[in-house]
Amino acid sequence: MSNIREKLTNELLYLYNTGKLHHAYRTFGAHISDGGVQFTLWAPDVKSVRVTGDFNSWDASAVMESIGDTGVWTCFVPGAKAGDHYKYEIETAKGVRLSKADPFAFMSVKRPGTDSIVTELWYEWHDEEWMKARESKNNFTSPMNIYECHLGSWKRPEGAEGKESFFTYRQLADMLVPYVKEMGYTHVEFLPVMEHPLDASWGYQVTGFYAPTSRYGSAHGLKYLIETFHKEGIGVILDWVPGHFCPDDHGLRDFNGDKLYESIVHPDWGTYKFDFSRPQVRSFLLSNAMYWLDEYHADSLRVDGVTSMLYLNFGISDKSKMRFNKYGSETDLEAVEFLKEFNYMIGNEINGCNGRGGEYSLADGDSATFKRRSGIPF
Repeated sequence: MSNIREKLTNELLYLYNTGKLHHAYRTFGAHISDGGVQFTLWAPDVKSVRVTGDFNSWDASAVMESIGDTGVWTCFVPGAKAGDHYKYEIETAKGVRLSKADPFAFMSVKRPGTDSIVTELWYEWHDEEWMKARESKNNFTSPMNIYECHLGSWKRPEGAEGKESFFTYRQLADMLVPYVKEMGYTHVEFLPVMEHPLDASWGYQVTGFYAPTSRYGSAHGLKYLIETFHKEGIGVILDWVPGHFCPDDHGLRDFNGDKLYESIVHPDWGTYKFDFSRPQVRSFLLSNAMYWLDEYHADSLRVDGVTSMLYLNFGISDKSKMRFNKYGSETDLEAVEFLKEFNYMIGNEINGCNGRGGEYSLADGDSATFKRRSGIPF
């Protein structure tokens, strides 16, 4: 199937706005259709939204239609195609015009550029044997030896020191896969491959949650790298960062002119913590997890910064600024519920983690571990 797009329906809009849409990327974002591209965006409480890009000479002539009081906007742009760059021009309630990248962009231009790119997600996979065997494998009783790797610094092209040069996903498949296999590892864990503006962050300050970083090539290139590992019997774990996001202006920050995706500034990192009380944010993040597991055949997600999510006062030393929940403790109850929902979703919807013998676990660098078995939430 070359088109993953699901038609925008009242049921999908309801699920998204109640935090229960687990495959929102099939509806939101830029989806190639017959003769053009369908664009769909969540931007509540704004005056207007337009799509601007290569297909209309960046004149913002593509006006999006508001779907009732759902906060969702959509339009079809004839002639738009894969490879076109685009952005959303949002007029806020106060009349301020914002230029924003697509939160659901499947690819973005290489930094310092900030455009989103219309991208065909379909890929002809050749890892059927691995995916089938994964369904009945018990990872809690099987040997596991994980090689953690940052793709941008594992190895650089000769003479690349101090220069703008990286190996591509496909080139890494020729070098990294044989190395990991020779060293006897059962799994490889990639530091975040999602789009990010600052190399020094190693991918932990994300701007494009659905876009594999263009530093190393295309979306198909990353799929090829994962497929190559699978062909050699090696599982792939992706670092995932659902706790906070990068504050760059083109990203999720003040997306509709006010706090939409964010709650507070992270006291240690200067990023914005996600607002887990907002159901649309939960739909966005839960769908993002499913996206990497479904569309990229990732075998597991290592959730970064769990401790910073679980505690309201993580990184806060000034007692006058400390916050407490309704029970008087420092636990972030909404973040806890989000992580529970995340685990429950994975256990029920991903092959190998759905009660047919498969099991699933996640952990962060602080050794906070969550496990679930056979559909039973912890």
